[in-house]
Amino acid sequence: MFMVVSLLFLALAFLAVGQAGATRNGAQSAADAAALAAAKESRDLFQMGGLDAGGLADLFAGELVGEDGCGASHTYAARNGATVQGCDALTDGRWGFTVTVKSGRPVGDTILPGTEGDHAVATATAVVVPRCDFEPAEEAAEEPTEEPVEEPTGEPADGENPSSPGSLNCEGSVLDLDSRDLPDMADLFEVRLAED
Repeated sequence: MFMVVSLLFLALAFLAVGQAGATRNGAQSAADAAALAAAKESRDLFQMGGLDAGGLADLFAGELVGEDGCGASHTYAARNGATVQGCDALTDGRWGFTVTVKSGRPVGDTILPGTEGDHAVATATAVVVPRCDFEPAEEAAEEPTEEPVEEPTGEPADGENPSSPGSLNCEGSVLDLDSRDLPDMADLFEVRLAED
């Protein structure tokens, strides 16, 4: 009889650990989704149309970052049954966000005392990283040796092509940038989870 009771208690203890693990996994999924959403929002809101060759070089080198994307983190955490406890832009030189969430549902009643009100807390970090390398155009990379005679104004004249600020090397494929028709940020930068 003692053996049956012991096995039953052990089975219930494993069930409690399983419930806690499931709650923790759910919270981690919510944190991952929230961090990815914040980084994606920041990337998608970034406007690179006004950047010159130097600004583009800074952007692809990771020296420029986008706007705050934390608003999107709340939506994705809620869709995954959690609430955002904190959302912070990274300050270590990377473009991204760290998000901490708390599970909406507690672990629940188990044979382990004190778990009925416990909520899982999880943290995730997502970063925005370039898919391509930027190479400034030769005329943009060279320092002028004398003052320009005339400053260009307005849009290029009909038939005149504006000079390209540079080119992108995306996994061996080279693309000359046209400042009037820049690629979408999602084509140039990916969002992914990162280890802290």
